[in-house]
Amino acid sequence: MTTAVTPPQQEVYALYRSHHGWLVNWLRRRLGCVHNASDLAQDTFLRVIDKSISFAQINEPRALLTTIAHGLMVDQIRRKELEQAYLEAVAHLPQQHMPSPENRLVFIEALLHIDNLFKGLKPNVRTVFLLSRLEGMTYPEIAVHLGISLRSVESHMADALRHLLTKYHDHALR
Repeated sequence: MTTAVTPPQQEVYALYRSHHGWLVNWLRRRLGCVHNASDLAQDTFLRVIDKSISFAQINEPRALLTTIAHGLMVDQIRRKELEQAYLEAVAHLPQQHMPSPENRLVFIEALLHIDNLFKGLKPNVRTVFLLSRLEGMTYPEIAVHLGISLRSVESHMADALRHLLTKYHDHALR
């Protein structure tokens, strides 16, 4: 028994056939590795499918593909940076306190989630939030520490909380 191919599936197949090779080459030139390029190309097409884009409305398919692929490359680089920072942080722990590979993965995934929550925050807003929540500084202490007004600290905290709540809400809806 064969399954009929729907028009949207035909559009995906056509987009893939027309642009997959080109995208792999584009990625290979940037990454220097055909295997990583192939993986990212596949991930790019999965994102296109996940976005439920009407392919008839795509005027510039290569622009769309490169935008998505570039975002995936940035995410991959950021993940490697976070993994490296984590490994450097735990490298100084005594062997008996060294996290298991499973726990390392859990911690890295948590760090990536936190990093994603902070994505889009202005640096000064992020700094105020972290000084308050991680360092336990009061708003007046933060104002003195950063050389800004108390009103600015309050405004930055409101911006940070609004941003984080919006990101959390958007994530919860997925």
